[in-house]
Amino acid sequence: MLTLAITSGLGLGAMYGLIALGFYMTYAVSSTVNFSQGTSVMLGAVLLFVFAQEMHWPFALSVVAALAICAVWGVLVERFAVRPFVRAGSNAWLMSTVAVGIVLENVVLFTFGKEPRSFPSPFSGSHLQLGDVDIYPLQLAIPLVGIGLAIALALFTRHTRTGRALSAIVQNPTAASLMGIDVSVAITASYAISTVFAGVAGILIAPLVTVSADLGTLFGLKAFAVAILGGISSARGVVIAGFLYGLTEALVTSYVGSSYTNILTFTLVIVALAIRPHGLFGAAAVKKV
Repeated sequence: MLTLAITSGLGLGAMYGLIALGFYMTYAVSSTVNFSQGTSVMLGAVLLFVFAQEMHWPFALSVVAALAICAVWGVLVERFAVRPFVRAGSNAWLMSTVAVGIVLENVVLFTFGKEPRSFPSPFSGSHLQLGDVDIYPLQLAIPLVGIGLAIALALFTRHTRTGRALSAIVQNPTAASLMGIDVSVAITASYAISTVFAGVAGILIAPLVTVSADLGTLFGLKAFAVAILGGISSARGVVIAGFLYGLTEALVTSYVGSSYTNILTFTLVIVALAIRPHGLFGAAAVKKV
């Protein structure tokens, strides 16, 4: 049971970490977050199902198309639900991003349907035997993909022109603008990247759950808790917090019962934040006086 719980927890943790990385990206670059991030998880899963199962596209092409549309969705959210309010000096983007998420969820509900659908895993039929436990390739692939994307993000920010521009904006937006960096374009890019991460999480989780219009709601909420727990200004922190949260959730489910999972895990988050208000790896903002 312990082996199965750890394997499941690593997979869950990788998905929470991916979605939380999206929160980190937008917060670090623009000091805003996309509260419709959970619907991007759903969008990735639903689009993959439509392209691969209903339109019978090749799996790889379906994944690329689904993620491309997720990126476009992120651009639209930033352009129409965030930027106008930020420019006006208003915090109404908080409610605006929630609203566009609800709109997208209902659009999918009316077009895709309300009945949950099963998506077969591309690795179905094969498994690894670890003691008395059957480990399926997808359970191993999820944490590997999550860690791989986290490493890819770190390399992107350090070794590419766009990545260095994003890093410069994180450190000092005004100085970055004076150096000729288009801050608005960089912010839009951060939203596109964040929704792609959420879309990847949706694609990874699709074979393990039923695909439906409300798939991403709870995942998005938990991922935001993970982002706060890890310290939303720390990429490393949100990834580590994702794995810690996923492992805790899997262990509680295995040894205590699924009825207590959300009660205990969110209670632990509250306790951890009471002890570390800025997150496990976050730091208090320095204010000039």
